[in-house]
Amino acid sequence: MTPLRILLADDHPILLAGLQTLVNVDRDLQIVGAARDGRAALQLALDLRPDVVVLDVSMPEMNGIEVTRALRAAWPQCRILVLTMHDEPAYVRELLAGGAAGFLLKSSAPEELARAIRAVHAGGMYLDPLIAVHAVAGIGEGGNAALPSDRAELSPRECEVLSEVARGYSNKEIGVRRQISIKTVETYRARGMEKLGLRSRADLVRYAAEHGWLVDR
Repeated sequence: MTPLRILLADDHPILLAGLQTLVNVDRDLQIVGAARDGRAALQLALDLRPDVVVLDVSMPEMNGIEVTRALRAAWPQCRILVLTMHDEPAYVRELLAGGAAGFLLKSSAPEELARAIRAVHAGGMYLDPLIAVHAVAGIGEGGNAALPSDRAELSPRECEVLSEVARGYSNKEIGVRRQISIKTVETYRARGMEKLGLRSRADLVRYAAEHGWLVDR
C-alpha cells in the first residue's frame, strides 16, 4: 500500500518536530515536506501536491485562512487539516468556508492526528469533538439547505452510521466498527440523510453537533 503523502506547516520548531515524529511512526504516512510560514507552505503544497496538508492557523507571511483560500483556489482537490490551539468559532467557520476539511486541537491525543489525516483524505470532514459544538454554529447559513427543527424517525443503525460519519470516520471504518459491509453503510447513510433532509456533510456535522452526537462516548 502506498503511504499517504503529508505536508506539515507550523511556525514553532518544537511543535513541527513533534508533528514529524507522530507522522513518522505510522508506516502508512510519509512526510514529503515541512514549512514554517504560510507562504512557504502554499508554494510547497503546489509544488509537491501532497495527499493532505496539515496546516497551523497562526503563521507568519500568510495565516492559515489565507493559505487555505489560496490553495483551494489554485488546487481545488487538495485536502487540508487545520491545527489550532483555540476553538474560536469565527476562525473555524471561515476556514470551513475557505475549503478546509478538518480541524484538530493541538491538545488532542497524539493518535488523533493520524485518524484525522485519514478521515480528510478519504473525503470526510473531521472536527475535533471539543470544538465541534461551537465551530459548526454558522455552517449552512447563507443559502444552504435549512436543517430540520426536529429529529426525523431514524432507526438506531441510521443514527449510529450518521453519527460516525459526522465524527470523521470513513465508510470502511464504520463497516469494521459495526461489522457490516461498506455497501450497507452507504445505504444507512443515504437513507438517514434523506430522512433528515440534509444535502451535504457540513449540514450533517451541524445537525450532529446540535443533537449531541459529537460528544465522546
